[in-house]
Amino acid sequence: MIDIKFLRENPEVVKDNIKKKFQDRKLPLVDEVIELDLESRTVKAEADNLRSERNRISKEIGGLMAKGKKDEAMELKNQVTSFSEHLAALEAKENDLSVKINDIMMKIPNIIDSSVPIGKDDSENVEVERYGEPLVPEYEIPYHIDIMEKLNGIDLDAARRVAGNGFYYLLGDIARLHSAVTTYARDFMIDKGFTYCIPPFMIRSDVVTGVMSFEEMEAMMYKIEGEDLYLIGTSEHSMIGKFIDTIVSEDTLPQTLTSYSPCFRKEKGAHGLEERGVYRIHQFEKQEMIVVCNPEDSMAWYEKMWQYTVELFRTLDIPVRTLECCSGDLADLKVKSVDVEAWSPRQKKYFEVGSCSNLGDAQARRLKIRVVGEKGKYFAHTLNNTVVAPPRMLIAFLENNLNEDGSVNIPKALQPYMGGKTIIK
Repeated sequence: MIDIKFLRENPEVVKDNIKKKFQDRKLPLVDEVIELDLESRTVKAEADNLRSERNRISKEIGGLMAKGKKDEAMELKNQVTSFSEHLAALEAKENDLSVKINDIMMKIPNIIDSSVPIGKDDSENVEVERYGEPLVPEYEIPYHIDIMEKLNGIDLDAARRVAGNGFYYLLGDIARLHSAVTTYARDFMIDKGFTYCIPPFMIRSDVVTGVMSFEEMEAMMYKIEGEDLYLIGTSEHSMIGKFIDTIVSEDTLPQTLTSYSPCFRKEKGAHGLEERGVYRIHQFEKQEMIVVCNPEDSMAWYEKMWQYTVELFRTLDIPVRTLECCSGDLADLKVKSVDVEAWSPRQKKYFEVGSCSNLGDAQARRLKIRVVGEKGKYFAHTLNNTVVAPPRMLIAFLENNLNEDGSVNIPKALQPYMGGKTIIK
């Protein structure tokens, strides 16, 4: 959510930003919120003047009563009563306007960074750099579910009977590999200086609307019936929510946290072959990182964070590339975002395994995360990045470490987390 003062003073900049995101349907919202804001400030000014006048008259009543001028005092008391009734109406109107303004402001997209490429959707995202050599072996790479089943590592049929499509049982060495990856990712981030955290896996609606757009919320979140609680789609939600309505001392920044959690997503819609199996599912686990920092430091942290993910994947012998998200592919709260994609020898292309985003002060403004320091009070900047999400990461891992005989090599970095194993047979 952008600053109402910025919108008031720079309406054309806000409109131009909406056009860059190809959301022209939202252009009328800018003029609408400006009109409502003007009306709100007019009502507020009238209410403030009325309060001031009421206070002045109330003091005058006391003086008249002290002098025994009861009739004059009663006349002023009636006037104060009239003021109070009018003031109550103004306050109700002021509150109504505030709700309307806030509702509209939450629909207007954040101002994107000037470096973001302009494009309508993810087909126009821009490749930045590749890391590692994307190889295709001479032997066939099976579908990832076939690899797992050959290693007695997955049972989708039982999961369908228990929970339906989009769930799985992981077994044996594949289940162990899954846990090894998340544990390795945890230690990897701790070594980078991040504090490890296990957050709540459910959050209240005020946190949900503070960390994501309405469109994302509707497409992703599972609501707990009869409770003001939602299952998290990623631990970023509860990790950023940890700072809701707080004032953070400037000398404690940056706050750098890495978190483990299960994640729950609706994942509506039909998907192709490669997105079946464990690619797009309703429940998975993830190691995440978030940073809360000063505005001037957020871009430097953005660069560091996605590089950590690239580094982790390279230690596991997985080639990756970074893809700059274009304007039309950015969620409304994001200032800038990059996807990390892993190489798939089977598909002979890269696929998304993580995403790093700088949200500027949008989440902090919604959640009232303020910093106090030499410059006074101001809103923090927030960032998030996937360290690793094992289901998708497992696909990349198995395909890139698969031998012709169906066995899977365990890279050196992961061997201590697999009991010293160097290979899965």
